[in-house]
Amino acid sequence: MYFGDGWKSYYCERLGQADSILDSVVRDGKRIFIGSGSGEPQYLVQSLVPLLRKRRDLELVQNLSMGAIPEDWADLTEHCSLRTFFVGPRSRKAVNFGLADYVPIYFSSIPKLFREEGSLGIDVALIQVSPPDDHGFCSLGIAVDITKAAAETAKVVVAQINPKMPRTLGDSFLHVTSIQHFVEYEEPLLEIVFRERSAVAERIAGYVSSLVEDGSTIQVGMGRIANSVLRYLEDKKDLGVHAEIITDSHLSLVRKGVINGSKKTFHHGKIITSSCLGSRELYDFVHNNPEVELYPIDYVNDSRLISQNDQMVTINSALEIDFTGQVCADSIGHKVYSGIGGYVDFMHGASYAHRGRTIIALPSTSSDGRKSRIVSHLTNGSGVVSPRSTVQYVVTEFGIAFLHGKTIRERALALINIAHPKFRERLLGEAKQLRYVYQDQIIPPIFEPLYPGQWETYQIFPGDKQVFFRPIKPTDERALQEFFYSLPDQDIYYRFLSAMKVFPHRNTQSMVNIDYEHEMAIVGVTGEIGNETIVALGRYILEQKSNMAEVDFAVRAEWQRGGIGTFLLHYLCQIAKSTGISGFMAYVLAVNRRMLGIFHKVGYVVKSHFEDGVYEIFFRFDEPAQACVTDECGMES
Repeated sequence: MYFGDGWKSYYCERLGQADSILDSVVRDGKRIFIGSGSGEPQYLVQSLVPLLRKRRDLELVQNLSMGAIPEDWADLTEHCSLRTFFVGPRSRKAVNFGLADYVPIYFSSIPKLFREEGSLGIDVALIQVSPPDDHGFCSLGIAVDITKAAAETAKVVVAQINPKMPRTLGDSFLHVTSIQHFVEYEEPLLEIVFRERSAVAERIAGYVSSLVEDGSTIQVGMGRIANSVLRYLEDKKDLGVHAEIITDSHLSLVRKGVINGSKKTFHHGKIITSSCLGSRELYDFVHNNPEVELYPIDYVNDSRLISQNDQMVTINSALEIDFTGQVCADSIGHKVYSGIGGYVDFMHGASYAHRGRTIIALPSTSSDGRKSRIVSHLTNGSGVVSPRSTVQYVVTEFGIAFLHGKTIRERALALINIAHPKFRERLLGEAKQLRYVYQDQIIPPIFEPLYPGQWETYQIFPGDKQVFFRPIKPTDERALQEFFYSLPDQDIYYRFLSAMKVFPHRNTQSMVNIDYEHEMAIVGVTGEIGNETIVALGRYILEQKSNMAEVDFAVRAEWQRGGIGTFLLHYLCQIAKSTGISGFMAYVLAVNRRMLGIFHKVGYVVKSHFEDGVYEIFFRFDEPAQACVTDECGMES
């Protein structure tokens, strides 16, 4: 290796023209690596393409083709083949016509292929770097990924020196003495910006954002949903980034102060990535910026290192998911669509992280709306990218399904209830045929197909107790049973006016499968999403003839006398009024003085009829009593 200023003469001696250099190093039978993604050395590739037809049995190796690599390989098959680790738009046709080869592999494992003798040795590496600094070091800039390993192991390295390539920090540097040939050529770097929006992606992003807590470290994939998710994180605080790729959407969050890395437990305060894929604005941002560090893919995607980030959240898309939680993300049947990439690397890493979360986000249907992406079994030929054991959350535009630690029956029900409504009945029938669910299992009647997420809210009660109130879901069946069994016999008697002892599936499933139109139930829950405990329940059922609804509510004993019952009644009134219901009625035992007190402080003119120890209470929403201030309404339940 040259030190001091000696590298300058080395550089000048090996500086040349692309055509002559490539003609001398690209011989028959050679394996040629080409820099990936936005780091592709376009000028070198453009100079290489005419040479391909003059050689035999060449093999090109690349991760993601975006630039000058040919799309049509029909006339090149006798001269050259393409081996790719990730199928993009430019290579998809060739791969699925059998003219190019796809290697299904974790990104983190690719460098090992280059390094192990007899595995996938690289003869020539074509890369793009920044001009050398005063010490003779060039930076791989926005595409360190697998390129550094390829350059370090190749027999010959040809580098395009491009002044537009940013000088990024981290482990992105190669000394000029480790490069055999240099071609100076300035050209714009490849850019890609996702500007498309869709209502489906926006709704999915809204649900996903509810799963990302302040202080989380995030990894988000690419595409429309990924960018929508990042936009929906604008109200979060102190997020960190550990991801194989960053985009302009990450940059937007950095500039708004959302991403600052202040809570990161691994590489504190740093954005850790392996490549950048975006606009010139993003590339200028990472140039010489100590806030951003780029490392080789086997470092960034090492699941053991990923797991060192507390609250690591990985968010990825999918093409299909079956009832058991198996995820297909790289193929549509036998046709390869993309690749495994860092999917599993980050799924495993986040799974092992303290308070880590794995999230799969996908539209409920195919782009034409003809097929459900939630299926009883994966399409014939589809590959399982993520096994059923690592998926925690699945999100569609119809809600969130929590799968971790759940049975096949619970998973199937959770997924059916976030499938598109037009497919739910058929999916339930398939689940019954497979004996995944009870044979008498029902699904909610569909009046308004979307879960009414607008009625989700957090409330703080005395003692800084926080409770999340939301409409009940079909997946709450077991939690609802546990809630009922937690109530003292007296409370059960007060609520049901009978001494019920058991709450079997046939009874509770009808209480969680509601239409949200003629019947509404709000549960107050604590705990992690998907592992929630119901501490309170309020519900009403509309009597259409009178347009009055019967209301009742109950609160766990240890949560009583804190105002939860009062809040529930007022909240149910607000919901019912918004749907045009005229008022509420209820049946309350005379001995249940606490419940009677809540009704008489509801803020409306309360009328009652007493018979056989039971009060029939009713009030209309168009007959308000004296304005009810929170403190005047009492804090009992």
